[in-house]
Amino acid sequence: MTNFESGTKAPWPVGERELLQVRNFNKKLAWIPRFRIRNRITPHVIQALLRASQIGGAGKLLKHGLKAETKVVGAGGDQVPVRIIRPRGKAKGVVLDFHGGGWVIGNAQMNDDFNLAMVNACGVTVVSVDYRLAVSTPVQGLMEDCLCAARWLLDDDCREFADLPVIVVGESAGAHLAAATMLALKQSPGLLQRVSGALLYYGVYDLTGTPSVRAAPPQTLVLDGPGMVEAFRLLTPGLTDPQRRQPPLSPLYGDFTDFPPALMFAGELDPLRDDTLQLADRWMKSAPVEVHLLPSSPHGFIHFPTAIADSVLAYGRDWITTRIDAWIG
Repeated sequence: MTNFESGTKAPWPVGERELLQVRNFNKKLAWIPRFRIRNRITPHVIQALLRASQIGGAGKLLKHGLKAETKVVGAGGDQVPVRIIRPRGKAKGVVLDFHGGGWVIGNAQMNDDFNLAMVNACGVTVVSVDYRLAVSTPVQGLMEDCLCAARWLLDDDCREFADLPVIVVGESAGAHLAAATMLALKQSPGLLQRVSGALLYYGVYDLTGTPSVRAAPPQTLVLDGPGMVEAFRLLTPGLTDPQRRQPPLSPLYGDFTDFPPALMFAGELDPLRDDTLQLADRWMKSAPVEVHLLPSSPHGFIHFPTAIADSVLAYGRDWITTRIDAWIG
């Protein structure tokens, strides 16, 4: 079992062969159009293609003797759909998963590969939130959906998960929603105390743009660096920048008192890297945080076929197991 350090910023162990693999893959990424949020038509098209690609996805789970349950859950009169994947045996804990997609694309099913690996390796049940998308509602509406799911999961009335430790996991926009949800839970300390850890991949934590976002050149991989600040404004209509900086909308400026330990990752070439590094600095004042900056890695790197991505995902699963064991023990 890996020995995890607390309150650290650690270089990621990587050899020349792994670095060469990442750099060669980056050359291919450079030919791919950057992800842009400039209108509400393109996300609809991408979302339709995503759903088409997911047809028959249940077969992948069945090969592992698993299946997904989709249900609508609620708390306080609000409701939101979730996708639940349970292990074959008794669950040791629960992962509350927030998918990425720039707030405008994606769904709970898109994380099935990652979630399946967590179910099998960590013995957890994964609850993935199928929140609304920002093509039809401002980002604040998505935050309401995620808080609704969290309140349902963490409440004692949810008997299935009442005695289990909960790990919050989020990627990109999902990491933003994960952090924002935890900040909103501070109004219900008893619920927040049930969260035993947070695993966050390259999130967006300042919706006015951190320095690395504002300085992003046109050559940025995966994301449209120069257009990101304007995209944040498009997704939060009617707000001024000082209003966008208010937590939990911009989690970076929140109060992390009583927060659980966290594990964070960011890519060296990601324009969002300052978001993770600055969030880690603030969170670390209240709870143990381990943060890693991945060399030569762009945004979204855990989706790419590289040894670095595989090692990061495996490390994250080990960290989840360690957090759950610490809670139980």
